[in-house]
Amino acid sequence: MKRTIMKALIAGLCGMLAACAIITVNVYFPEKAVKEAYKSLDDMLLQQGEEKPASDGKPAEQKPAPDAGPQSRLFERLPSFALVGEAFAAENYADQLAIEISSMPEVLTAYDEMKARLPQLDALRDRGVVGETNQGLVSVHDKGKATPQDEALVKAENGNRKIVITAMAKAILTLNKQPESKAAIGQVLPKAAATYADAKREAAKPGWWMQLANGRWVQK
Repeated sequence: MKRTIMKALIAGLCGMLAACAIITVNVYFPEKAVKEAYKSLDDMLLQQGEEKPASDGKPAEQKPAPDAGPQSRLFERLPSFALVGEAFAAENYADQLAIEISSMPEVLTAYDEMKARLPQLDALRDRGVVGETNQGLVSVHDKGKATPQDEALVKAENGNRKIVITAMAKAILTLNKQPESKAAIGQVLPKAAATYADAKREAAKPGWWMQLANGRWVQK
């Protein structure tokens, strides 16, 4: 009798463990909003302050200079978003993601470093030395033209980009009210990286090398 009860208990326990093993994390991934958030961050933190040449020879109209505080840059450009509540969560998802990410000090530092090396990176992309991968990173495309300094620049750039992509994954979990578990991060991170790559491909200039989702390299 005792042996039969023990067998039943063991069988039940095995069934419970098996059920737990097949439970998967299901996190909502708003691809369109994520891409828009990446673009907003690049516009506000990476491209901000770039001078545009005047097309008619006339001096460009001067605009008031933004205040200094680095951690408030995005909020200064989007003041209303800091005041919205959950009522606008669905339609303002991209803005909420951008604000969530911009509140992370490590992300602001990453963008500052990326902005500082942007002219050198653009020059390498113009020459075809480096290209944009399908994981949102930069890769040496023509090793014959790359110098050790170029490879060091690529490594530093990728380190910063990984910070931004990881921050996006964490922001998505936060807005979904999901804990930052290893399983949840593991599910969202590849999608966040692929969407970042999509945004970079769309922003690429003609002639730049890009890796498509299927792994093939092409020039835009």
